[in-house]
Amino acid sequence: MPCTSVPAHMGTFLAFDYGTKRTGVAFGTRMLASANGVGLIAAQGKAQFPLAQQYIAQWQPDALVVGIPFHPDGAEHENTLRARKFMRSLHGRFNLPIFGVDERYSTTEALADGANESQVDAQSAAIILTQFLRSLP
Repeated sequence: MPCTSVPAHMGTFLAFDYGTKRTGVAFGTRMLASANGVGLIAAQGKAQFPLAQQYIAQWQPDALVVGIPFHPDGAEHENTLRARKFMRSLHGRFNLPIFGVDERYSTTEALADGANESQVDAQSAAIILTQFLRSLP
């Protein structure tokens, strides 16, 4: 299902695969409809945001994307709420447009694609962002 609420002028995106211990980061473009993992935020709580700011300053995205986890049946759980809180905090701190994306199975897919322990979070963020980009009209 296409994500029609994303204005056409938004061409670059930075995605976060939020985790309580590590958050993967990926960058992608609408033109190529693909993304690559660019790093990892290995911090918790408020310590995450100065690190996120470094990625935002480096990549200068038009908007942000955050993976929102759900149970396989679509039900929410504790990490769903944490990811949404992280998303709101990013928006409040950096005032960039932000989009939440269902991230079910992104880590499983990253591992199946051969990502190792140090790459899995960034690769998951790239999978999330690529799915988002391919949903755009």
